[in-house]
Amino acid sequence: MADERTRYFRRLGRLRRSARRWSVTSGGLAGAAAVLTPYAGLGLPDAAWAAGAGGALVLTAWRWLDLRALAAQPAPPALDPAEAAARSRARLVAAVERLPVGPGVLAEVRRVRSRVALRGTSAAEPWTRLDRASLTLAGLTSRLTGLAGPVVSEAAAADRSLRDLAARVASVERALRLAPVDARPPLAEAHAALTAQLESGVAAYERLVVAAAGYVAEDARPGTEHAAAARLVEATDLLHGVSSALAELRAVGAPLRTP
Repeated sequence: MADERTRYFRRLGRLRRSARRWSVTSGGLAGAAAVLTPYAGLGLPDAAWAAGAGGALVLTAWRWLDLRALAAQPAPPALDPAEAAARSRARLVAAVERLPVGPGVLAEVRRVRSRVALRGTSAAEPWTRLDRASLTLAGLTSRLTGLAGPVVSEAAAADRSLRDLAARVASVERALRLAPVDARPPLAEAHAALTAQLESGVAAYERLVVAAAGYVAEDARPGTEHAAAARLVEATDLLHGVSSALAELRAVGAPLRTP
């Protein structure tokens, strides 16, 4: 999709071409009316020529007025290349999201991009564990109902916070590699503290996922035999009974068919 400046010049060009076309059309109709009216006298065809010429002249005037009004407006400023790229990327993302598999594809692309951005840092391994636990919890979300409902929102907030913390750890670690010797101790201390927070947070998130899986398992495990299995046993017994009855009827009816 074009930006405001491009749309402005496209509209200006369309109005200019339209004004020129109507100028030629009105000139031709007016010339034909001026020649044919005295040639054959006044009549119904001459009224049609005159009406067409008048309407074309009015439309031509309107087109030139619209062109002058648009040309009097200042052209929008040129779009910054970075902003243009951001808009194009946003339009592309919106188009992909409208597809049936679009959200899943975009989520996978974002995960891969985040994993690549953290590669080579101490935050890569905790981030991988967090991503694996997050995917596991996503498969359990639809079953976390009732008392476990608020856990889903809490887990989502914790996931965002831990991912932001992982990005901070990676940024501090990269800055630590470039820092001079005298400035490294404070950065190293801050990096160690952030790394410890990240490790403890990811471990707590993993424990939450394990607890959620336990809740789902206990919620789905009945105290007695599963209802589907009980119905299958009953259906099996019924079929055995019907087959036995048919066998007995066949044995009784066999002598009756003997001549």
